[in-house]
Amino acid sequence: MSAADEILDIVDEDDRVVGRAPRGEVYARGLRHRAVFVLARDAEDRVFVHRRTPGKLIFPSLYDMFVGGVVGAGESYDEAALREAEEELGVSGLPRPVPLFTFLYESPDGTGSWWSRVYEARCTLPVHPQVEEVAWHDFLPAAELERRLGPGPDAWEWVPDGLAAYGRLRALRA
Repeated sequence: MSAADEILDIVDEDDRVVGRAPRGEVYARGLRHRAVFVLARDAEDRVFVHRRTPGKLIFPSLYDMFVGGVVGAGESYDEAALREAEEELGVSGLPRPVPLFTFLYESPDGTGSWWSRVYEARCTLPVHPQVEEVAWHDFLPAAELERRLGPGPDAWEWVPDGLAAYGRLRALRA
């Protein structure tokens, strides 16, 4: 089964399930669904950062400071956070990610929205990211991550939903 065929729950403005559809249709029609974002830190408190592969359905080849993805039909946010973190990091036995907050992300171009739950997890295991999902990765110290966020000549192009989640996380911790 391809990623586009995965069945997702469609949700309303209050995050209640109102239907189901394949991921490809959800993206094409801009249907509201659910997603998880997991900020993974290593033993030295560095943040896992990666560049998405060019074949991703949305935001191909952009950088992200979260691992995660869509919540499957009938799956809980917590189940999806652990599954996605282990899949993308290429680990097994990761401690359950800790939920931090939930928000509704709406794309600036109006093409989609998704209820987004943000988590944090400590990953002290050696990572082996999925080659289908991750083109490049590293654990970055906070100062390096901030430098790459820009502005400036060293800034990277980031996924917009990850930037929105990270901005909210920084505000929460300020």
